[in-house]
Amino acid sequence: LQLAESGGGLVQSGGSLNLSCVDSGHTLRYYAVGWFRQAPGKEREAVSCINNSDYDGQTYYTESVKGRFTISRQNVENMVYLQMNSLKPDDTAVYYCAEGAGLATLILGKSLNAWGQGTQVTISS
Repeated sequence: LQLAESGGGLVQSGGSLNLSCVDSGHTLRYYAVGWFRQAPGKEREAVSCINNSDYDGQTYYTESVKGRFTISRQNVENMVYLQMNSLKPDDTAVYYCAEGAGLATLILGKSLNAWGQGTQVTISS
């Protein structure tokens, strides 16, 4: 695996976490990168995605996280972050970062180049 996530943990409802994704094999600025999550018994969903650096500023958020989560890039560090604020118990899941050629296909979970192993996020009520 060439993507590695970190930053998960256990926090109380209303708290914050900042997830990090680093790519050891590619230069992330050339790829669309997304955060996905999967909770027990639920399907994987795209939480937030950011297009490659040629389309700076183009992002996607699933409706349930709009206004609470922010995705960003740090190209010098070859990392993508997901700042998660006002966390809710429904945000509990394993969060994965993934990399793809384009934003549209990445949002659909298609044509992915790589996945990370995931980081657990648990929100207590």
